[in-house]
Amino acid sequence: MIFETEHIWAFLLILPIVSFLYASVGHGGASGYLALMALFSFAPEFMKPTALLLNLFVAGIAFYHYYKAGYFNKKLFLSFAVTSIPLAFLGGMIELDASIYKKVLGVFLIFAILKMLNVFGKESALIKDVKLWQGLLVGGIIGFFSGLIGIGGGIILTPVILFLHWGKMKEAAAVSALFIWANSAAGLIGQISSGVSISTQSFILVVFAIVGGFFGSYYGSKKFNNKKLRYLLAFVLIIASVKLLFI
Repeated sequence: MIFETEHIWAFLLILPIVSFLYASVGHGGASGYLALMALFSFAPEFMKPTALLLNLFVAGIAFYHYYKAGYFNKKLFLSFAVTSIPLAFLGGMIELDASIYKKVLGVFLIFAILKMLNVFGKESALIKDVKLWQGLLVGGIIGFFSGLIGIGGGIILTPVILFLHWGKMKEAAAVSALFIWANSAAGLIGQISSGVSISTQSFILVVFAIVGGFFGSYYGSKKFNNKKLRYLLAFVLIIASVKLLFI
């Protein structure tokens, strides 16, 4: 149970900060929530559905603000969503062994760390169209692992969009926000259909995440940037990744 976890109030204090930072770049924050839950030794069976649940709310709010600011590219989103949504559902139905799950999550947190350190943050003036096979392949792979691990996939999609020059930063954020929401919904439905239940206490965490997500996406869509806070979050993610991989 959540409130039986040691130092739970510290967890609840950090949670909205994590959602704030992720939402500021159009992400739902699942990789951050999972890292935080890993640091506080939450049970793996609680982590995956809870992270996706939080994603639904935070990514939804993030998408609203970026869409309202005029950054959403429908064609770019559909390029990935066609395959990502059904494969996220499939991934959500698969239950990994706890030890394997932690290792896989630890590896994927590296993507989150690189994103927060802005390694993939450089825009290109030359924007290329996504070819059909590229969108289907990238969307499918990210979607499957999103459902399998309990993330929305934006932490991987955004760097891919920027690296391959398929969109600019704000455009990538808007597309990733809806991509995260859709994959999180599909992954969560997949989990529920396979017998996984969502703890009622998870909805308590939703309240804390929404607060940070609302302000983060609002300021993020208005060209907000705070390097110091991102570096701090990257440090937390590094600790969590090390714990999952080696401890």
